[in-house]
Amino acid sequence: MISNSRGPETLTGLVAELGPRARAATSAEAAAAGDFAVVTVPLKNYTEVPVAELAGKIVIDTNNYYFERDGHIAELDDGTATVTGLLQAHLAESRVAKGFNSITFGDITTAGAPAGTPGRRALVTASDFDDAAALITRLYNEFGFDTVNAGPLSESWRTDRDTPAYGAAGDAATMTRLLAEAERNVDTE
Repeated sequence: MISNSRGPETLTGLVAELGPRARAATSAEAAAAGDFAVVTVPLKNYTEVPVAELAGKIVIDTNNYYFERDGHIAELDDGTATVTGLLQAHLAESRVAKGFNSITFGDITTAGAPAGTPGRRALVTASDFDDAAALITRLYNEFGFDTVNAGPLSESWRTDRDTPAYGAAGDAATMTRLLAEAERNVDTE
């Protein structure tokens, strides 16, 4: 079940492309229907994500902070919050994990490889919940990627825009190194 901010009627083409099991719905309907949810919205709109319908569920956060689009968000600019931490605070009764935020949508379905393939690309996750990180790990594997767990959401910034791991295509060892090289970009102005 998929939704967007413009309404289910605007998803007719995508639903047809996805096949007979796909359905379009409102955000609240999609959130209520899923065993888990994937949130992909401009970060400035994260507070519009349905809360009650996602209570008790795992939520995968693919969001990234682009101040040019989202406006400046003080707690991200000063380093006192993380992108996924903001969504977790909004969805206090959900279990949020960062995932799929630094891979292009086209690569999700084309850049994977079978488990055990030398140099298999790894993607990063972070969560305060083991079951949420385990779901991401399972999904990454099904799409053909290894997982590097960055730890709790307080460390999820290590794969944000302008960090070495953001958009990088490397194996688990490479991604682990890139996460370690990350320096927190903090706006001090």
